[in-house]
Amino acid sequence: MTDNLDTSDRFRLAAPDDARRAALAAELIGKTRTVPDWPAPGVQFRDITPLLADAGTLAAIVGAFADRYRNAGIAHVAGLEARGFILAPAIALAIGAGFIPVRKKGKLPWRTVEEQYQLEYGTATVEIHADACAPGERVLLIDDLIATGGTMMAALNLLRRLGADVVEGGAIVRLPELGGAARLQAAGLPLFTLCDFAGH
Repeated sequence: MTDNLDTSDRFRLAAPDDARRAALAAELIGKTRTVPDWPAPGVQFRDITPLLADAGTLAAIVGAFADRYRNAGIAHVAGLEARGFILAPAIALAIGAGFIPVRKKGKLPWRTVEEQYQLEYGTATVEIHADACAPGERVLLIDDLIATGGTMMAALNLLRRLGADVVEGGAIVRLPELGGAARLQAAGLPLFTLCDFAGH
């Protein structure tokens, strides 16, 4: 698990209790469903829907993020389409922040800024509204998992173009072998994840 704490004088991110975090990680790994060869041969897809279906587990996930960010001065929680949409509003509500949807191109109704990123085969584009946040506002990025990091990197670039202070990227699951976490950290984004899966 990655855990890079903010050392600024004004805001500090709460460090989770190691024993509680280890217990939660074991629960999440045990309940995450692995779907082989989906959406392509050789891919071991980590399906978090069983975690969301269990009210206690869902509450524990949101609670873990809320405990970390509640007093960190977060103005907005940006959720990445699609499963980040499930978590981000709940976390935002728990910490008293607003929600920013990061959507696939063509889904937002007003003026947008966009960022293209590379997929294994081709490219994709994500957008946010041009007034999603103000310069200097502290924003948290949330998705369900960090694999190759492409979508989160694109969202990071978008928010930085609007002048946001992107405090951290958060996810339930990190797949370290796919390199996304290392790529995001190299770009200056601290990460906080609840559990790691070896292999992909």
